[in-house]
Amino acid sequence: MKRTLLLIAAGLAAVAAIAIAVTYPALGHWVYRDGGQLEARLSGFHREQIAAGDVTFSVYRGGTHPGRETIVLLHGYSADKQVWVRFAKHLLDRYEVIVPDLAGHGDTGFVHGLDYSAPAQARRVAAMLDSLHIERAHLAGNSMGGFITAHFALAYPQRTLSAGLIDPAGVSSPEPSDMGKLLATGRNPFEVHSRAEFDAFYAMTMAQPPWLPGFVLAAMAESYQQRRPALTEIFQGFHNRDALDGRLAEIPAPTLVLWGDQDRLIHVSAARVWAAGLPKATLVIREGIGHMPMVEQPAETAAIYRDFLASLTP
Repeated sequence: MKRTLLLIAAGLAAVAAIAIAVTYPALGHWVYRDGGQLEARLSGFHREQIAAGDVTFSVYRGGTHPGRETIVLLHGYSADKQVWVRFAKHLLDRYEVIVPDLAGHGDTGFVHGLDYSAPAQARRVAAMLDSLHIERAHLAGNSMGGFITAHFALAYPQRTLSAGLIDPAGVSSPEPSDMGKLLATGRNPFEVHSRAEFDAFYAMTMAQPPWLPGFVLAAMAESYQQRRPALTEIFQGFHNRDALDGRLAEIPAPTLVLWGDQDRLIHVSAARVWAAGLPKATLVIREGIGHMPMVEQPAETAAIYRDFLASLTP
């Protein structure tokens, strides 16, 4: 009898193991999507769809009250609005916060042939604000999102209350990053072909990544492989185009330039290019942090950003 029970238990365990193996990435997709949306709701955000020219943005929005200033947060290449939630929740007591999935990303979705250049993305953000009847806003962005933020501030100076640039793309870095060295060989680490390539890429994105269960990482790896053609097209749309090296002096907005000194995607030496070229720059370099400070240290990074915003008040 005891042996029979052991055999039954072993059989059930084997079935469970097979079920987990079969559904492993699927479970990760569900947790990332639905768990992320639940976290956003519990943090004070709701989801909206906002028509803006040639796209309809999927956004998180929170803190909406009459008379408040608005902050728009723009994610980087290949990411989505979820990366901002743990940072953005620290702003909701004082500001309205809008976090879109940019064109080609997240629930906004990818459309083949769309213009994915930074100026085009900035125009879509302006159209989104038009749809919401918001005339002026603070903008902050990470990586590609910082590049778009800078282009918005350049094209719409009267609409830009301030710019927050967190490890932004958009200027030449005096020293090459690990990603820059790979690109020089013809390899884009964002274009993932296997789980091993994803793990190597993911290790480049952050020095202090938050813990994620293995099945979520498996789902992310699968997603990157499935999205590879779209990511290639988006990258070609903005990389090495519309650089701002010679135009930083034309951006009048007060600007926070915040960088992690362990950034392996865009070398920290680029921070001083931004700070030297922008007329009203505040430079903060964080030790031991990588390319995504708002994910690696969300509360601390939000505090720095809040202090910057507070310094703008007369």
